[in-house]
Amino acid sequence: VQLVESGGGSVEAGDSLRLSCVDSGGPLSEATVGWFRQPPGKEREFVAAIKWSDDSTRYADSLEGRFTISRDQNAVYLQMNSLRTEDSAVYYCAATVPYARGLPSRRIDYPYWGQGTQVTVFL
Repeated sequence: VQLVESGGGSVEAGDSLRLSCVDSGGPLSEATVGWFRQPPGKEREFVAAIKWSDDSTRYADSLEGRFTISRDQNAVYLQMNSLRTEDSAVYYCAATVPYARGLPSRRIDYPYWGQGTQVTVFL
């Protein structure tokens, strides 16, 4: 598994961004894929997850419905709307082992990680 994120950048508050995550080593099927973020000087935190087998999703409560995780055959996406300065962080894509149960939110449940993509939101 070799996860690669893309789509980060610098945007103004209120704008939108869509992040993408692909597995350059092959398809992401049969796993749960999550997005995490790490703001400057803070711990890495759960953002959202999607289970490949049934498209079930889970979100961090703090997002207030502004983010949407989705997937197609080849990638997992994180659509981020109404961005705020506090959304500024390095965003990471992560994957569980195949057939993992549920939609975990703990980092320890995701053995595979990408290198991250920077999102900066300015006023």
